[in-house]
Amino acid sequence: MKRLLTTLLLVMGGTMMLMAQTKAEIKFDKTTHDFGEFPDDDPVVKTTFTFTNTGDAPLVINYAWASCGCTVPEYPEEPVMPGKKGTIYVTYDGTGKFPGQFQKTIGLYTNVQEENIHLIIKGNMLTREEMDKRAKENKEKKEK
Repeated sequence: MKRLLTTLLLVMGGTMMLMAQTKAEIKFDKTTHDFGEFPDDDPVVKTTFTFTNTGDAPLVINYAWASCGCTVPEYPEEPVMPGKKGTIYVTYDGTGKFPGQFQKTIGLYTNVQEENIHLIIKGNMLTREEMDKRAKENKEKKEK
């Protein structure tokens, strides 16, 4: 009985050590996206964040959240295998929002060691009049 218990403990310990050595790791091509200036009469802008699983275990994104209801992240529901790429799509909808600068955070809950992964989107939504005014000023500068 003692021998069986010892063997069982050794097998469990070895299995746990092997599991601890394999882990998912995530590397993004970028963690911040700046939309720049865009008009409030076309207030929906989109971007993608591409990542690679650089670990040696499947990468699972359990959940993605945004700091505001105007920002919607879409993430892969299937595990991303080691060495493979995945994409997170982010949409910002400024409909009904006041023009001006914004910065939003997208948080990811995953099975990677760094539990807090944050992506940032930012931009400056301007009125159509302000966009036209800036375009005119830029044109005049180029002509001089």
